[in-house]
This record gives sequence, C-alpha cells and structure tokens, in this order.
Amino acid sequence: MLEKKLRSFGYALNGVMIAWREEFNFRFQASVAVAAILLSWFLQISKSEFLTILFLIGFVFTAEIFNTALEELCDKFSSEHDPHIGKIKDLAAGAVFVSAATSLVIGLAIFLPYLLPLRSI
Repeated sequence: MLEKKLRSFGYALNGVMIAWREEFNFRFQASVAVAAILLSWFLQISKSEFLTILFLIGFVFTAEIFNTALEELCDKFSSEHDPHIGKIKDLAAGAVFVSAATSLVIGLAIFLPYLLPLRSI
C-alpha cells in the first residue's frame, strides 16, 4: 500500500517536471513566484499575507498544469483544426489568465502598502 502511495507521488512530481520542461509559461510563473517570495521576505509581510501569496502561487501553478493537461488531451484526439477543441483550449487558457490576473490584483493589494512608503526614502 505504501509503495502504491509513493508511486502516485512520483507521478505527481513527474507532472510538475513535465510542466517545467515543456511550458515556458510555467517557468515564467515560477520566476514571478520566486520574486514574490523574495519580496515577501524583504518587506517582512505578515504571516497571513505570506500564506495568501503562497496560496496564489499554487492557484496559478494548478491552473497552468490543468491547462497544459487539457491541451495535451485535445491534441491527442485531433491534430487538425476543430472549432470545439479551439474553444476548449481558449477556455482553459482563460482560466489561467483569470487566476493570474486575480493573483496580480491581490498581490498588489498586499505589496503596495509596504512599497509606497519606501518611495520617500
């Protein structure tokens, strides 16, 4: 039973590694995530704000991985242009956009009050 659980954990890590290797957007989002974590540390934001930042990072990564999985599935079943598959891919990409835009707005709401006083230094 433990072996089965460990194997499923390995499959999950493999999925993340595939996203890292094959998806530029995932690597870009990872760099933004690192920047957000470093900025959080530099500005010494509160614990709850930091947890919110970590949640948002996971939210965007999850949306991107689902988008990639859906694109792979669509490509497997149709290599030629199909308006339904195009719509599915656009919807999945839209979900990533909504998650990233939401994260940006919340990130700005968290970071701006810490950054604005630094302008006067």
